[in-house]
Amino acid sequence: MRSRTLLTLLAAPTVALVYSRYVRPWQLSWGATPDEVSHPLPGDELVTRPTFNATRAITIAASPEEIWPWLVQVGLTRAGWYSYDILDNLARPSARHIIPELQNLAPGDVVPMSPDGKQGMQVHSIDEPHSMIWVHRETPHGPGSSTPSPTGQRDSSPESVRDTAGCHRPSPSRWYSSSATSG
Repeated sequence: MRSRTLLTLLAAPTVALVYSRYVRPWQLSWGATPDEVSHPLPGDELVTRPTFNATRAITIAASPEEIWPWLVQVGLTRAGWYSYDILDNLARPSARHIIPELQNLAPGDVVPMSPDGKQGMQVHSIDEPHSMIWVHRETPHGPGSSTPSPTGQRDSSPESVRDTAGCHRPSPSRWYSSSATSG
């Protein structure tokens, strides 16, 4: 019994060390280039000192102009999230085509993240097809953002999340998504 306790006491910090040294950095930047991770992004001014910062990317063989209509229609009660629908869209399939009536997203509109469509991120500003800044509504997190913008280096859609959320105080956070053209 004593050796089992000792083994557990040694294994726990080892697992934590391996996770923090190898797994966590990969999770926070999978798919993104070092330049994409370190490059300043639109909306950075909303979160000047983030306590959480992640930039992830996928490769998309399309220009920002081609990707924009897909991004502008995202949301739980809109076109979905183009992700794991069973988890992210309440088992409803995400749209497989552009939906014209969802293309007019404007500042003040809500990108829904709840089944009733009322809870979500509020659109702060749009610079089509370069940036879309979102802010958290009625939560302790404060501002946030999402932005597609070309880097000209590769076909990529990085997503960056910056957050300074605390449990007891309002604080800014932002969500950023970028689409790039091949360079």
